[in-house]
Amino acid sequence: MGAGLTALILGAAAAAAHPPFGFLFGILAYPALMLLAERTLTTRGAFGLGWLAGFAYFFISCWWVAEAFLVNAEAHAWMAPFAASLLPAGLALFWGGAVAIYRRFHVAGHPLRPLLFAAAFCGLEWLRGTILTGFPWNPAGAAWGAGSAASQFAALAGIYGLSLVTVAGASLIGPLFSAGRLKTRVGAAVLGMLMIGAIMVSGAHRLSVARPEASDTTVRIVQADVQQQAKWDAENFEAIVQRYVNLTARPGAQVPDVIVWPEGALPITANEAFAQGSPVAAAMARAVQPGQTLLAGFSRAEPTPKGEWRYFNSLFALSDAGDAGLRVEAVYDKHRLVPFGEYLPVGDLMSWTGLRSLVHVPADFSAGPAPAPLALPGLPDVQPLICYESLYPGFTPGGAARPAWIANVSNDAWFGRTSGPVQHLNLASYRAIETGLPMARATPTGVSALIDPWGRVVPGKRLEPGESGVIDARLPRALAPTLYSRIGDTGFGLMLILALGAGLWPMRSWISRRRSLSGN
Repeated sequence: MGAGLTALILGAAAAAAHPPFGFLFGILAYPALMLLAERTLTTRGAFGLGWLAGFAYFFISCWWVAEAFLVNAEAHAWMAPFAASLLPAGLALFWGGAVAIYRRFHVAGHPLRPLLFAAAFCGLEWLRGTILTGFPWNPAGAAWGAGSAASQFAALAGIYGLSLVTVAGASLIGPLFSAGRLKTRVGAAVLGMLMIGAIMVSGAHRLSVARPEASDTTVRIVQADVQQQAKWDAENFEAIVQRYVNLTARPGAQVPDVIVWPEGALPITANEAFAQGSPVAAAMARAVQPGQTLLAGFSRAEPTPKGEWRYFNSLFALSDAGDAGLRVEAVYDKHRLVPFGEYLPVGDLMSWTGLRSLVHVPADFSAGPAPAPLALPGLPDVQPLICYESLYPGFTPGGAARPAWIANVSNDAWFGRTSGPVQHLNLASYRAIETGLPMARATPTGVSALIDPWGRVVPGKRLEPGESGVIDARLPRALAPTLYSRIGDTGFGLMLILALGAGLWPMRSWISRRRSLSGN
């Protein structure tokens, strides 16, 4: 089997470790890729193998982006193959860079060289989630399903710290299958297994002593099961509004204090929905009882002093104002926008392709201010995260500004019944683990869920793709602030420095030998 084909298979195996597949043995692809890199003759060759592995990984992880182009297939289907291949091709550059760095600087045969591989790999993973707004989809640590024992390590070091332990622990097994002293190779493998074992045992203990408590706040999550194709058909508009209104007003065992609609629930802007005399606002007002708050996702337009318009992807907090209808209590504008989905990096150049029509506004969305919690009357403070924002660690503050819960609204209807919505739920749930906060997650077509502070879906509080209904439950109480919520990625940074130092330590003797030889 050729090295290129092997790299593709390894990337696919690593992707298969993630939900919804869950073949955790796929993490052994990391040490195999490390050993494959060692056998290449050049750094450039190592980059190529890393890129091939990354392409396979991200193709399997992200192929669902093509589904968005099939919503209006007649106009956009021709772009689907490009989306499904160009995104993985770009993201794979980070894998290629990591493998090339390892190939260039590792010391052959040393048992701690896997730590250099893990440091290079996870350092580039962090960069992938940060540079040019980032795209932190499926970091290595997310292979551990959120809410599992191993996933609890994210409460200490975040998803990137968990990724580092995962890749380092697995890669330390690699020297067993290479040359060198048997004793040191076995020692490295034992160290790796102890690292993986430690996060699993400590996480299992954390879950065993978990005592979920319900707060006094009752939340209703609405999933109307409105397909994306149906939203833009004008004939369906009234039926869609009525579906959301009926689900909002549906009698239940508990009267909700707060009702959560998904991102872009109605195919209408807030300006239109809340215009004077709007039947949409009137219908919504009839569904919201006194004392209730409705969190609803809308796009909105705002005039500028120059007479132009700015567009925002927003979450509105609405309350019943009696005869006056709905009162806007607060508005959160999405901060982290999706490139090519909510804005075009080179918009003027690319509008002719038809990509502009995918966002259903005549111009790019504008980014809102940095995420901050909303203080709402009669409710605990909430941190909104709109769609893509739930991928990013660190958007929910700790300290005095720490909210009591997270509201994640998303429009995963764009991606149909693919692996995308399932993986999005898994990634979003890591924000609950990192912060120790519960999360209410609303999508139009699934997966909607109530997630506890340990990243677990509350039993019976999940709506699958294709289901229409509501989730009524008392919001779980927040845990004490986690270490990650206090220090953020600082812990990961320290771990990265330690791994990098240990991985590069063997170079000291190599450099000394080179100097000695040159001196002679």
